[in-house]
Amino acid sequence: MPKAKSDAPNGENTAVSVDDDDFALRSLQQAHAADRRYKAGKEELLHLYEQMLLIRRFEEKAGQLYGLGLIGGFCHLYIGQEAVAVGLQSALKGGLDSVITGYRDHGHMLAYGIDPKVIMAELTGRHSGISKGKGGSMHMFSVEHRFYGGHGIVGAQVPLGAGLAFAHQYNEDGGVTLAYFGDGAANQGQVYESFNMASLWKLPIIFVIENNQYAMGTAVKRSSAETHFYRRGTAFRIPGMQVDGMDVLEVRKAAEIALEHVRAGNGPVLMELNTYRYRGHSMSDPAKYRSREEVQDVREKRDPIEHAKNELIEMGVAEASLKEIDKRVRAQIAQAADFAESSPEPEVAELYTDVLVESY
Repeated sequence: MPKAKSDAPNGENTAVSVDDDDFALRSLQQAHAADRRYKAGKEELLHLYEQMLLIRRFEEKAGQLYGLGLIGGFCHLYIGQEAVAVGLQSALKGGLDSVITGYRDHGHMLAYGIDPKVIMAELTGRHSGISKGKGGSMHMFSVEHRFYGGHGIVGAQVPLGAGLAFAHQYNEDGGVTLAYFGDGAANQGQVYESFNMASLWKLPIIFVIENNQYAMGTAVKRSSAETHFYRRGTAFRIPGMQVDGMDVLEVRKAAEIALEHVRAGNGPVLMELNTYRYRGHSMSDPAKYRSREEVQDVREKRDPIEHAKNELIEMGVAEASLKEIDKRVRAQIAQAADFAESSPEPEVAELYTDVLVESY
C-alpha cells in the first residue's frame, strides 16, 4: 500500500496511508448508481402515492387556514418536497427509528403515520394538538412516534439527532436516527461538530440534507462554495449519496442502501436529496428571488406526485381510481381542519405545564 512521505522535522516515522482500503467513501454512491430505483409493486406504489398526496393536500389546507388567520406565527410548507419524507421514512422501522428535523416539519410527521387531526390542531394552537397547542407549526413533537421535532434554530436539530443516535447505540436497541436539515443549515458549524462525533463513535445516524435550492431565499450557488453537499462528509470519513429527491422510488432505494450500511455498525451516512419547494420559504415569503416560469417548469416536468401517478397509470391503474384516492384524501384533510377549528384552545393553566425548572 503506498505511503505518504513524512514531513516530521526529527525524522520520526509518521507515515500515513493515502489509500485506506477500509475507507470506501464512494461505495454507497456507486451502489446507488448501479441500482437507483426501488422495485415497487402496484399496491406499494399506490400507498406511497397516497402518502405524498396526503402531505400535499394537508399543506394546501394549512396555507388556506393561515390566510384566514387561523394559524399564527410562522408556517413553512412542504409542497414539492413530499417524495423525500415519504421515500425515506417508508424504509424506517416505525416505533424504533428516530426522526428529527427543522421547522418545515408537517410532512415528516404525516410520513411517519401521525394523525393529520392532531397535527392540524397543533397548527391552529388547540389543546388537542400533538403538543397541546403550545408548539405550533415549528415545534411539534411526539415521543410515542419517535418524532423529536420540529426545531426553529437553524441546524440545531443536527447535534440533537447525534444525541438520539447515541441513545440508540447505548441502549443497543438497533434503532437508527434520521436527522434532516436544509442546504441553508449545511453551513452551520454545529453540523460539522456533529459529523465528527458521529463518525468517531460510529453512531447509527443518517444525515439528510434536503437541498431545495434556495435556503431562506438565497440560491445555493450564491451561499455555498461546495454545492455538492453529499461531499461534505468527506473530511470526516462519512460516505455520501446524491439522490433525486423528486422521485419517491429513487429516494426509497437510496434509503435502503444507507440503512443497511448504518445498521451494520459502519457509522453515519450523509445523503443529499435534491428537491424543490413550490412555495416561498414561509407563508410570509413572496419568493421574488426566482421566476414563476422556473417554478412552473419544475411543476410540469419534475413533480413527484405526477411522476408517481404516471407510473401507476402505466401499471394499469385507472385514472378514475386515482381520482377516488384524491377525493378520499381531500375528505380526510377537511375532517382534520374541522376537528382543529372545533377544538378548544388550551386553558391558561397549560402555560405552567411541561416546564423544566431546575436550581443551579
